[in-house]
Amino acid sequence: MYKIKEIYYTLQGEGFHTGRPAVFCRFAGCNLWTGREEDRATAICKFCDTNFWGMDGVNGGKYTAATLAEKITSLWPDKNIPIFVVCTGGEPGLQVDTALIDTFHASGMEVAIESNGTVALPDTLDWICISPKANTTLAITRGHELKLVYPQVENIPTDFEHLDFDHFFLQPMDDQHQAENIQATIAYCLAHPKWKLSLQTHKVIGID
Repeated sequence: MYKIKEIYYTLQGEGFHTGRPAVFCRFAGCNLWTGREEDRATAICKFCDTNFWGMDGVNGGKYTAATLAEKITSLWPDKNIPIFVVCTGGEPGLQVDTALIDTFHASGMEVAIESNGTVALPDTLDWICISPKANTTLAITRGHELKLVYPQVENIPTDFEHLDFDHFFLQPMDDQHQAENIQATIAYCLAHPKWKLSLQTHKVIGID
């Protein structure tokens, strides 16, 4: 059974597929933080802005591969257009396996994942987005999109430029210094054109 925090239909808000309709399937659990605020100070990743703890979100619960595919399919409005599903978390790599991806593919889905890159991922995924976190070791060093929160003292962009990704994005850290972070990210991308700016547009326009 797959443990799911929430499933919902929306527009992708960041990275390469910004603006693209997608069903987000948020898997519960992460290997870098419990998801509980009382544990944030001791978490490996201290700037997570996602609620992935538990299974109490919209359409949350325990699913088989078949019932999860059915739920995702039920949320897609146009059966003539292939379903774009984004497996996210938490860390979806803790649960997403080949059997699930095969079931999704059999249901006509294009399958993307947003991962911290610290666990192995099936090679049958259609789109791999890796977002490295500080004080971790990457198990995934190739994919379609690397999205780095900026600025970080521990993680600097030049540490990742040798990796085998098609697209490199910098995303301003969303904290009390967000305005300054946006300007710093813009300046870095202009000075280092290997990197593209990614903004969290879903927060700007007020959608999930």
